[in-house]
Amino acid sequence: MPPSTQFPEPPEGADAVLAGLDPEQRAVATALRGPVCVLAGAGTGKTRAITHRIAYGVRAGIVQPASVLAVTFTARAAGEMRGRLRQLGAGGVQARTFHAAALRQLQYFWPRAVGGPLPQLVERKIQLVAEAAARVRIRLDRNELRDVAGEIEWAKVTQTVPEDYPAAAAKSGREAPRDPAEISRVYTAYEQLKRERSVIDFEDVLLLTVGVLEERYDVAEQVRSQYQHFVVDEYQDVSPLQQRLLDLWVGGRGNLCVVGDASQTIYSFTGATPEFLLGFRARYPDATVVKLVRDYRSTPQVVHLANGLLAQARGQAAAHRLELVSQREPGPEPTFTEYADEPAEAEGTARRIRDLVAGGVRPSEIAILYRVNAQSEVYEQALADAGVPYQLRGAERFFERPEVREAGMLLRGAARAGGGAGAGLDEADVPAQVRAVLGSRGWTPEPPAGSGAVRDRWESLAALVRLAEDFVRARPDATLADLVAELDERANAQHAPTVEGVTLASLHAAKGLEWDAVFLVGLSEGMMPITYARTDEQVEEERRLLYVGVTRARSHLALSWSLSRAPGGRAGRRPSRFLTGLRPGSAARGGAPGGGVRAGVERPAGGRRRRGPVHCRVCGRSLSEAGEIKLMRCEDCPSELDEGLYERLREWRSEQARQLGQPPYCVFTDKTLLAIAETVPSDAAALTRIAGVGARKLRRFGADVLALCAGEEPGSDGGEGGTAGSGKTPGGALDEPDEDSLEK
Repeated sequence: MPPSTQFPEPPEGADAVLAGLDPEQRAVATALRGPVCVLAGAGTGKTRAITHRIAYGVRAGIVQPASVLAVTFTARAAGEMRGRLRQLGAGGVQARTFHAAALRQLQYFWPRAVGGPLPQLVERKIQLVAEAAARVRIRLDRNELRDVAGEIEWAKVTQTVPEDYPAAAAKSGREAPRDPAEISRVYTAYEQLKRERSVIDFEDVLLLTVGVLEERYDVAEQVRSQYQHFVVDEYQDVSPLQQRLLDLWVGGRGNLCVVGDASQTIYSFTGATPEFLLGFRARYPDATVVKLVRDYRSTPQVVHLANGLLAQARGQAAAHRLELVSQREPGPEPTFTEYADEPAEAEGTARRIRDLVAGGVRPSEIAILYRVNAQSEVYEQALADAGVPYQLRGAERFFERPEVREAGMLLRGAARAGGGAGAGLDEADVPAQVRAVLGSRGWTPEPPAGSGAVRDRWESLAALVRLAEDFVRARPDATLADLVAELDERANAQHAPTVEGVTLASLHAAKGLEWDAVFLVGLSEGMMPITYARTDEQVEEERRLLYVGVTRARSHLALSWSLSRAPGGRAGRRPSRFLTGLRPGSAARGGAPGGGVRAGVERPAGGRRRRGPVHCRVCGRSLSEAGEIKLMRCEDCPSELDEGLYERLREWRSEQARQLGQPPYCVFTDKTLLAIAETVPSDAAALTRIAGVGARKLRRFGADVLALCAGEEPGSDGGEGGTAGSGKTPGGALDEPDEDSLEK
């Protein structure tokens, strides 16, 4: 085995385990008796502290490895903990998730406590929920099934029985996906079906383990004799049911160490609550409390922003916030960037990532984080167009999502059938045809209330509707078949390598991870906080979610938002309220320190350009539509199109796209080619006056285009702009798209 992959030798003595710990981490590691509460901020080395605590107890002979049960919330975190303990010479410690530990005990004790084999575990409850709904004559589509299953899970972990669900949901302010009374009926039928078939679900694993430990004193005592020391990571995420199980495991003894950060509570919709962490001292007055605030992950600039974000928080968790202190050398200031529209934001983000990669940052050390998965599509597209590899975490690629694939098949069928003729729709009105087709699959003009699978499905379909509107705005003569071809091109362009790629993830999916560079995108009101966060508690959880995103960054942090959805749209959006007092030019609120961070709000030259009024070059009227602005004339004004040149440009574009392995619109859009064929520029200055021909496009394709306009063969001069360049810069990376190249 190569030396780089070998585990280090375990420390020879107990004191060696403490080497390299800071004073607070050392206090955690040596607090081996009685209850211990570790309040650990993001990046402060909490896993290091608790694994060294266990290893120190084992090496000192105070703790037997088999007597320790360490529980956390994900299999990945449990595996990481086991690996670290092995390296420290404490390999016999059990490190598991709550469910894994409970299932192991249930399988062992069930024959003795109940008799017979343990009922079969149903890993996915969707099918049973569907049968339960059918039994009570309630029709649920696939996404509603997922949401109702989520409500059943929430009810069970909060120990809510079916008949109490409506009142409990109302009290907690939950946005139920269906009438609460209907969910209660489905929940009742679901439990009946499980009993009839002798099956259990994951929540039953915890409930049944609780039941066995409460009913069988002998079993409880055997478990407690096995485990005398307990460690709970991410304690802010425990549910009432998990806490009940933990209490039974501990059995009134004091050897319990909990670790958490109330400011990272972001899963309340699953039943998680920070109340147990915040109330630990009340339950254990003699507890040792240690605060870890030395941040080893992030630069002072990132930490300053994170502290400022929480300084404005309200509520119980905010009262217990930790003021982090960075232990790293200074780094770049966070940037705040305002873009004209969403495509410009995605293109600008992709461009910055290209710069970071060119500067030596590995793509796998870069992440784009957003609030909902439906936001990924425009970033998938921008990264693919820029030739940057990426990988999605926690969600399918946009064009691989079931609802998007289904929509594509339906639109393809509608295009073959002649668009909207059969439905009485104008075949020239492509967006209306798309809305009609997708309306049969759950799209509505207004979004559904609440979150969950139904909302996620709607967001995906709404993204297709918006794409159709943008496509037709740029190509007014397009048909439904043209749109379907565009969707196919986009889907093919997004199959980028994923081995070494930029991570795209929702903020929830990013919890527990970190990167050198993080781009927090879409930070506008309505998305951060999300529209359906209405109560003060829900809004504060959104703030904590943004805090989690900020603290994922080690060095580079970029925050951005757009003023409108589409190019040429009304700039009615506002940046997130959470940035008030942090971004320059915004009034401080709630005591944000230092009047905000020093970074400036950028109007990036690389972003979509802010131009003054554009007038028609034929009649002089002010232009507002994106397609007209690109042509620099009204759609109905006379065209001076050189049709021969236009066809030569299209052939040349196809060859360029083939060489680059990208869709033709990544070279130039149809509107840009039309504008070139109408104006026939004779030099570089005239060419750059055409919307869609920026400095990079000029360097890359300018010589070819000007040669075609002059009636010559492209690439004959062998210059940088010729085809001989094969689409690569001297550094070997694909050049980035111009800011207007995605106006489709």
